[in-house]
Amino acid sequence: MNKITEKVVERKYLLPFIIITSLFALWGFANDITNPMVAAFKSVMEISTAKAALVQFAFYGGYATMAIPAALFVQKFSYKKGILLGLALYATGALLFWPAAQYEVFGFFLVSLYILTFGLAFLETTANPFILSLGSAKTATRRLNLAQAFNPIGSLLGMTVASQVILKALKSDKHFDAAGNLIEFSTLDAATKAMERAHDLMIIRNPYVILGLVVIAMFVIILVTKMPATGHSDDIHPMQSFRRLIANKIYREGVIAQVFYVAAQIMCWTFIIQYAGRLGIDKATAQLINMGAMGMFLLSRFISTFLMKYVNSRRLLLIFAIGGMLCIFGTILIDGMFGLYCLVATSAFMSLMFPTIYGIALEDVGKDATLGAAGLVMAIVGGALMPPMQGAIIDLRTVLGHPAENVSFILPLMCFVAIAIFGHRAYKSSIR
Repeated sequence: MNKITEKVVERKYLLPFIIITSLFALWGFANDITNPMVAAFKSVMEISTAKAALVQFAFYGGYATMAIPAALFVQKFSYKKGILLGLALYATGALLFWPAAQYEVFGFFLVSLYILTFGLAFLETTANPFILSLGSAKTATRRLNLAQAFNPIGSLLGMTVASQVILKALKSDKHFDAAGNLIEFSTLDAATKAMERAHDLMIIRNPYVILGLVVIAMFVIILVTKMPATGHSDDIHPMQSFRRLIANKIYREGVIAQVFYVAAQIMCWTFIIQYAGRLGIDKATAQLINMGAMGMFLLSRFISTFLMKYVNSRRLLLIFAIGGMLCIFGTILIDGMFGLYCLVATSAFMSLMFPTIYGIALEDVGKDATLGAAGLVMAIVGGALMPPMQGAIIDLRTVLGHPAENVSFILPLMCFVAIAIFGHRAYKSSIR
């Protein structure tokens, strides 16, 4: 084993590292407070599931739209200016929830989320390569894993606020008749619906507005903090940079692996509720199980960051991908609670994948890192590609006599196979 002796974070970079790392929790919070909003808007706004799902389309669409412009902006100016612009867009999108709730227009909320994720695209495109640049290249992947470990802390907080502050306080899905039967919100009289819709939209609005104020505070902190001018170059022609990246085999395959990883993550975390529901577990309890999976994800990320001190990150990625495959095999083949436990355990193996694939892909791109980062951020769109396919399988109820919920996890299995292949090929190329 090749033990790395360089410090993960040098003393001179410690303050910038801490400040920028706090941003990872901010976009984790935004991701996981927004996911349950599909169900919330469906009932509050009396719209179809398909229309409510435009929440995710707007969210991931912001990443896809703004990743390349963010990279070009950072390339022309600096990491710090890119981060500041990202925070400004983030705060603007969050604060727009106030007038959106006042006007009670669903499209207004979608525009707000779209602008918010413009900011997230800027932050992810900028903060990830900036963290990689803060020190030795040999410890760059470990450094990014350490910073990314704070992402699930924000995610857990976002999930908690969504379930305990927003969903619990909504009135639109809590009406019962004298016999205790649930009454549909749509059957209430117009005056009651108007009053409760206004109440519920305010409940949805408030956490986003508070989040916007927190982001403004971060903007001020970063504005007045001197950031090191590391890893940035403004003399790169975008098309030349793009051609070099396409010609780089590890980078090219890394982007593909990242698409599969994000797809696997979203599928495992989205459909754990359906998997648990088939076992007779209610949605509230299933959400607690989902939060347990996130807690395991968080703990495992710290453990894997420690292991990278002693094990090659590419080999560790391969090992964790195989672990994910074994867990998913259990999820598919084992019926009952043990299959659910296997699905939860998958989160432990997913923990290192995003930052490790990211770090490996950017390891040898040199001055093209900023545009390269944009390609890896755009890979987040993978979360919008395969989940609808898994949902369609689940809608079949049974597949060749087997529960469709179990069979549907063949898709995440395929994703882990693709990640394992990337880890193996990247490891082989590193030992030649």
